[in-house]
Amino acid sequence: MGDIRRFHTAAHFASWNGTAPLEASSGDQRRHRLSRAGNRRINRVLHIMAVVQLRHDTPGRAYYRRRLAEGKTTMEALRALKRHLSDVVYKRMLHNARTSGAGETGPGGHSGATLQSSADGLIPTAASSDKSQPGPATQQPRTKPAMTP
Repeated sequence: MGDIRRFHTAAHFASWNGTAPLEASSGDQRRHRLSRAGNRRINRVLHIMAVVQLRHDTPGRAYYRRRLAEGKTTMEALRALKRHLSDVVYKRMLHNARTSGAGETGPGGHSGATLQSSADGLIPTAASSDKSQPGPATQQPRTKPAMTP
């Protein structure tokens, strides 16, 4: 995803991930539908988040039920929940980007990523704990548990 700060608003982020509603009105009937454009991977993650929110007693489920009470269909309420979750994710990522400081991410925008290998050297060596033992392990005799009357 890269740097979240490249999206100036939550609406810009929603447009990028495909959760911004598209108007699909006809005559007096005003409807919106989900966009088929945008980043499909992020959209799928948001969809799974929405479904999980509906399965459990969560604030997302309460949000969904409020939309149903407003007269929205189940699909419209789900679309609204996905957009709401997109806004929540945007705000959290923006907060994390601000508090972590700029320039602390490595390649690919991930903190802790590096281009150098973490291996000690080019030639692997075996330490004393890595070497095989000289023979079979000996079995220690077990004591039998005392019999209770």
